Amino acid sequence: MLLNDLLNMLDPRGNNAKGRQFLSGGTNFSQDNKGSLITDPNPPGYFQTVHKKNTVKELLMMRRQKWNYSFEDNNFEPKCKHPKLETFVSPYLIGTPTPVNPNVTPEFTPPAVQNGNTSPQQLQHLHGQMVPTAEVKMTLFHWQVQQEAQRIQGVSLDLLNMQDADGDTFLHIAVAQGRRALVYVLAGKMAQCGSLDVKEHNGQTALQIAAATNQHLILQDLILHGAQINTQDFWGRSPLHVCAEKGYFLSLQSIWTSLVRCGQLIDIEQFNYDGLTPLHAAVLSHNGVLKELRTLENPCTYMSMELAKRRHKYIECIKTLMLMGASCGKRDLKSGRTCLHIASEEANMELLQLFLDLESSSLSTVNDKTFSGNTALHIVSSLQNHKAQVQAVRLLMRKGADPGSRNFENELPSQLVPEGAIGEKVRQILKGRNVHA
Repeated sequence: MLLNDLLNMLDPRGNNAKGRQFLSGGTNFSQDNKGSLITDPNPPGYFQTVHKKNTVKELLMMRRQKWNYSFEDNNFEPKCKHPKLETFVSPYLIGTPTPVNPNVTPEFTPPAVQNGNTSPQQLQHLHGQMVPTAEVKMTLFHWQVQQEAQRIQGVSLDLLNMQDADGDTFLHIAVAQGRRALVYVLAGKMAQCGSLDVKEHNGQTALQIAAATNQHLILQDLILHGAQINTQDFWGRSPLHVCAEKGYFLSLQSIWTSLVRCGQLIDIEQFNYDGLTPLHAAVLSHNGVLKELRTLENPCTYMSMELAKRRHKYIECIKTLMLMGASCGKRDLKSGRTCLHIASEEANMELLQLFLDLESSSLSTVNDKTFSGNTALHIVSSLQNHKAQVQAVRLLMRKGADPGSRNFENELPSQLVPEGAIGEKVRQILKGRNVHA
């Protein structure tokens, strides 16, 4: 079966596809930033042509252009938001996920719903399997899955596994477009033949595309269908690295809850090709926000709010990763830095306080050395007239940092302090004065 045959099958009106185009038919459903489904005002018979050239790369670029922060709501709560998992009649009700049966035509026709309820008889068959007969509500996603299953019922697995010039399959494209129901059906078919983790030209699976586009519900579906979480792209990044670098804490939490449900093991301390774990990546990204804020002399209200929200997102990622089992004492592979060392490079008081308070053995970790023998106190003391330098040195000293520790060049922290008013205050603290001020 040729590509045009599949496109015509996905288009009930039989519209012809020209060149490398992908037709999306029916009502277009998308997700808002709260995980809710929003319908496109186009009628069911409307079809929009989406150019498939540079498919996933082009789609990701379009998404990044649309994802500008909205600052209409100035009140955001710095709390760890857990993904609101959508409940629907699906294979999840039976325990471990059961992929969609591509050989059975769904016999269910969307009924005339009254007050949002359907009868148990109407829900008797879903993708060729029995479901509980207790009265349940028919969700929009449940109905969408059935419609997508009907549309691609006769498509061969060979065609679904076909890759374009960029290595993208139809599953990669559907994920990049955010079509959750289609992704669910395609993932069920591809999981049956063991091709759910096929990689495109950048070494990314469909799960990694979902992580890069921050689609936590699609991440949940793919993991429950059996997608592997420890897979790495050409940069050695796992989906956890991508979420940590970009501050996608909802996706991280969705990955965590999904892994708990399906029992898949995760390597939380996995290194990328830069020798960093996901927690290292999140700390570096949080440092980057502080550095950007420090370079702005008089930031406007808009920039201040944007940077505050970005800091909040990275903090939630860091907390989530630590709850998943990541250790702030893990060293990177290139320089032997722990998260405490990395936070010290920017005198990051928020993270220093977090790591020193949460770590059960802070007295030992505060004096950990890098491959060059530097402790966190060495690093903070050497900063050049940093505004938070005095506070950071004082905090480390209160937590048990040793001012008499020498690095492999036989240098004390006090010998690395720069000249100036701030440097003089740092020296006084290192001598034991004003430590508890």
